[in-house]
Amino acid sequence: MKTFISDLIPKLQRFSQKLDNLTLLTNQHWVVIDDINNNKNVYIFRANNDLLISQNGKVEKAKWEYLGNNSLLIDKKDDSYLFKHGFFDENILALKVDSKDEYAFLINENKYDGELNSIDRIIDFLTKKYIEPQTIRSIEETTGIRIEQPTIQVEPVIVLMSHKSDKGTLEIEQTHSSYPDINSGRKAFISGKPAPDGKYRLEFMWYVHIKDGQVLKITLF
Repeated sequence: MKTFISDLIPKLQRFSQKLDNLTLLTNQHWVVIDDINNNKNVYIFRANNDLLISQNGKVEKAKWEYLGNNSLLIDKKDDSYLFKHGFFDENILALKVDSKDEYAFLINENKYDGELNSIDRIIDFLTKKYIEPQTIRSIEETTGIRIEQPTIQVEPVIVLMSHKSDKGTLEIEQTHSSYPDINSGRKAFISGKPAPDGKYRLEFMWYVHIKDGQVLKITLF
């Protein structure tokens, strides 16, 4: 996992859950923030201490263990990693590399569907959710003036995802929120050109119907 230096995370400790909140940690799809636009790495911490690591659908089995004292061990086939608590809520898991001021960031796909797909978006989101409201409350208490707070909005990111079909490699517009599903109305391409009308069988034995270069519908037959 790629790691990042952040001076914001230590300021968020009072808002953070503890790593021993296993209900919040386990059986979620935690998407690693590193090369998310090209590769999708998903960590699934299971209650039996199995760790499933999916990279673009290919699964590696590993182990994880909560060691107490806000420490988490990840034991992969070739390497083992010790992480300390950084920050943890229902959206974001920041794991501090032991003995370093660096953090690995994972996003709960079930909450934000991969739309927080860069470190800049994460920092901006955390600042607006936790730091700015605290600052605003302090100003309001001091001045007695109410300050209207803006609504946090995270725009979806559109990417082209490749799918092998019986008519060649089909590239379809998707948001990370739709991965690996395909939405009607999305543009579809073959060799950089709009895909011809027709019915395409994909590698998972289901079909996508294309009309006018767009996804019309998805069927099992």
